Amino acid sequence: MRKISVLAIALFIGCVSAMAQKWALVDMEYILKNIPAYESAAQQLEQSSKKWQKEIDALNTEADNLMNNYKSEMVFLTDEQKKEKEKAIIAKETEAKDLKRKYFGNDGELYKKRESLMRPIQDEIYNAIKEIAEKEGYMRVDDRASSPSIIYANPANDISDAVLNKMGYAK
Repeated sequence: MRKISVLAIALFIGCVSAMAQKWALVDMEYILKNIPAYESAAQQLEQSSKKWQKEIDALNTEADNLMNNYKSEMVFLTDEQKKEKEKAIIAKETEAKDLKRKYFGNDGELYKKRESLMRPIQDEIYNAIKEIAEKEGYMRVDDRASSPSIIYANPANDISDAVLNKMGYAK
């Protein structure tokens, strides 16, 4: 009986201390929209992405043209000429796939460019959030923009404007 009482008291103290923790919210979408450097970086990424996609599309168009020409000339070609044309088509398709992987792959140019442009902004936001959380004694800071489990939160707990102020983007 005594063990049950001690366990109940320990659970009660744990629950009370958990409820006493301070927490805050940030809205990363809101913060990012109010940072001019982020908008500029996003535009640079978009421009690069479009440029690279045009290069890939051009190679795919060349491959399609080679294929169409091959199909229309096929009856007039010798077996060796057919093999050469097929190799040329495959080479062009492979070139397009390799270029796509180079630009848009897991470790491609777009990833590297995004990392170099966005990482400093993300680090600056993280450091501002961390400083505010430590100063105000927040045990937890959640991103309301990316958390579908937050249905409602009191706006008084949102520190997004404080983060922007800390970063020098006063609202």
